[in-house]
Amino acid sequence: MDQIKTVIRILISLFLTVILADGCNQSPVPKPRGYFRIDLPDKVYTRYDSVCPFVFEYPTYGIITEDEYSTEPCWINIEFKEYKGKVHLSYKEVAGNLDLLIEDAHKLAYKHTVKADAIEESLVENREKSVYGILYDIRGNAASSVQFFVTDSASNYLRGALYFSVQPNKDSLAPVIDFFREDIIHLIETLEWKQD
Repeated sequence: MDQIKTVIRILISLFLTVILADGCNQSPVPKPRGYFRIDLPDKVYTRYDSVCPFVFEYPTYGIITEDEYSTEPCWINIEFKEYKGKVHLSYKEVAGNLDLLIEDAHKLAYKHTVKADAIEESLVENREKSVYGILYDIRGNAASSVQFFVTDSASNYLRGALYFSVQPNKDSLAPVIDFFREDIIHLIETLEWKQD
């Protein structure tokens, strides 16, 4: 009986030795790179109404500031300081130059082709409010991920672009870009031109 127990112990020891020795031959696998969790605020909007010929709703976690680099009236930014993000808004009066303004918006969006994986265009059309334009979704590690222009086709034109003050990284910025893209869509949907 003791001999059987001894044989069983030897077999178990050999079995465990083989398993442990085989496990040592596997090379280690690095863990994938992770990113910090980003807590995003609840969606709450407030109305922007000023001397500019347009009104819209923007998120309460954003701050409206005048564009410090422009002398043009109604060039403003919606700053998201906590996220190092900013939506640049530039207004132009249409005076027979709508084709040039649209071409300029197109060129500025496609300037990111060098770093972009793809650029998707979505048509913006709200006949009730006379708001027409294009939303550009720029995929990849481009400096700007979302751009748009809207116009009433007669006298008003507004262009916007979302930028972050960080090195572009589509993987880490994706949740924040998607979050602020919703705010940009809300801005466009609530945009109204003031009547003279």
